[in-house]
Amino acid sequence: MGYNLDLSGRVALVTGASGGLGAQFAKTLASAGAAVVLASRRMDKLKELRAQIEAAGGAAHVVALDVTDHLSIKAAVAHAETEVGPIDILINNSGVSNTQRLQDVEGADYDYIFNTNVKGAFFVAQEVGRRMLARSRGTAPGGFAGARIINIASMAGLRVLPQIGVYCMSKAAVIQMTKAMALEWGKYGINVNAICPGYIDTEINHHHWETEQGKKLVQMLPRKRIGKPEDLDALLVMLASPQSHFVNGAVIAADDGFAI
Repeated sequence: MGYNLDLSGRVALVTGASGGLGAQFAKTLASAGAAVVLASRRMDKLKELRAQIEAAGGAAHVVALDVTDHLSIKAAVAHAETEVGPIDILINNSGVSNTQRLQDVEGADYDYIFNTNVKGAFFVAQEVGRRMLARSRGTAPGGFAGARIINIASMAGLRVLPQIGVYCMSKAAVIQMTKAMALEWGKYGINVNAICPGYIDTEINHHHWETEQGKKLVQMLPRKRIGKPEDLDALLVMLASPQSHFVNGAVIAADDGFAI
């Protein structure tokens, strides 16, 4: 007997969709049947991704979003729901990092990471969550058959790594944010979970794995390999699907065992 996770009729908003994991998440959700709203600051990249999704038979829309700008968040979510319909699934994916020793971190460096990874992620989830709550309570139009928020944290939020300490701190905050939202919103049918990816090969870091430092890092990993964006597909679709109704507040490492 086959088992199918079908997202047909569901609307998914993916932040940070212009590249890397965000682009893969969007393509995966579209292939599972969801109407996907692609959000980021790089509209040219979003339009390219929309064309790819549509060429594969999926449905995609684009919206400009700067998660560090509260007004941009409100406008993007409102535009998405006006154009496509109420958001059922949020993939809260926008994130940034840098490499610094803690003693060298300046205020601007700290704000650069926390404004996107923590503050931005919180207010995106809050804006979408408020609308989900209103539909669940019957105080806003649109049907409600449960909703899903998936925060993209990191195994760096579970295991501290050198020279990216502020990034680790920010992703640990995302993990606690996930649990707080799951606790408050779960009773309204909004399931909030976090995925903690390990080292994944994307276009942003692809060159690093061929350097001497990158090769040394790979040798430190449990199975001496790095992941591919598609390695997260099954987990993502499961958490986004109605079948995950009993999974709430989970923090799931997808890191090939690195955080053990």
